[in-house]
Amino acid sequence: MAHRIVVLGGGTGGTIAANRLRRALPRDQAEIVVVDRDDGHVYQPGLLFMPFGLADGEIVRPRHDQLLEGVEFREATVDRVDLDRREVHLASGAVLAYDVLVVATGAVLTPEETPGLLGPGWMEKVFTFYSVQGAAGLHYALRHFHRGRLVVAVMGMPIKSPVAPVEFCFLADWHFRVHGRRDDVELTYVTPLDGAFARPVASERLGGLLAERGVELVTQFHTERVDGPGGTLQADDGRTIGFDLAVVVPRHRGAPSIARSPGLSDARGFVEVDPHTLQSTASPEVFAIGDAAGIPAAKAGSVTHFEGEVLTENIRRFLAGQPLDASFDGHTSCFVETGFHRAVLLDYDYDTEPHPGRFPGPVGLPLLEESHLNHLGKLLFQPLYWHTLLPGRDLPGIRSTMPVRGKEPTRSASGHTDEPAS
Repeated sequence: MAHRIVVLGGGTGGTIAANRLRRALPRDQAEIVVVDRDDGHVYQPGLLFMPFGLADGEIVRPRHDQLLEGVEFREATVDRVDLDRREVHLASGAVLAYDVLVVATGAVLTPEETPGLLGPGWMEKVFTFYSVQGAAGLHYALRHFHRGRLVVAVMGMPIKSPVAPVEFCFLADWHFRVHGRRDDVELTYVTPLDGAFARPVASERLGGLLAERGVELVTQFHTERVDGPGGTLQADDGRTIGFDLAVVVPRHRGAPSIARSPGLSDARGFVEVDPHTLQSTASPEVFAIGDAAGIPAAKAGSVTHFEGEVLTENIRRFLAGQPLDASFDGHTSCFVETGFHRAVLLDYDYDTEPHPGRFPGPVGLPLLEESHLNHLGKLLFQPLYWHTLLPGRDLPGIRSTMPVRGKEPTRSASGHTDEPAS
């Protein structure tokens, strides 16, 4: 009898997992079912470009069209998971039994957690580009914003696409310069972190680029309240920042259905897993991938892709009664758009800071440097996403573990030298 593998979520993680599993496991050995509440798959990196009129091609496509033949798609809302009975309970009352469960429910925006954020001014002078509706509304707002202070503010961590707010600042600077309005617009980036990014080396580099662009950086600002009509952000330490237009990244949580499942998630609804095998710490039949996984890695598409290789192998091994592969190292590779058709490429893992050099080897894309080549790499990612990553194919020459070849030692501002881990 075939094992039933139920995948919760048909986004990046769920689609990659289902398709990789379909390629790896014969149909007579595994039945694969993907469950999601709707049939709209959003290419989330495209949301960054929508406000500036730069989105290229369709960024929303049917979920079921992204799944390989032999993967069943069910459009349904999940209520909860019963770990003891190995069952997924749907809102309709139906129950799906599973032999293996893959949680790929992503991260959910929770703007209601920040008092005032959804109050007067929302979608008028306070927007987010982390949703299709918000990005479209922000496109209109930017077209009519000619002078004043534009504040890009992160409400709390963790967030998906953690470099995206910094990228928005760079693209906004470029946008207003192209349209001859930069001298009349003040740009400010507000973050709860102690720098522009969580990783010190990347933070130093990106913070320097923000300063070069004339973007003010306000750190360790924990927004306690948003006053839309008054145009202010209020921090828990009493500081306030005024704005004429605010672009916010709301707080994130795991999916409510996972938070309602006893024993499955942490306090914010993310699935607690072994960071190297992606197997749940609560139940051996459960694995997690993508933003739903509570691991100390960025909630980014590249991480999800790299996780897919290890996840698929571990589910195969689990079903065969074999020891799991503990090789996932938190590998993260991301392009950071800096405007003017240039981008910076970061590559790092759990234990290794971003390094200068080349990716994925001595002959490759430049790391930690602004480059037009990196910008082209960012643009190329969209067709690769639809036609290579989602179908569960490998990228030639790029594996799940972080490559060391081509990387140079990094020297911080304090003079400390860090060699790439081997």
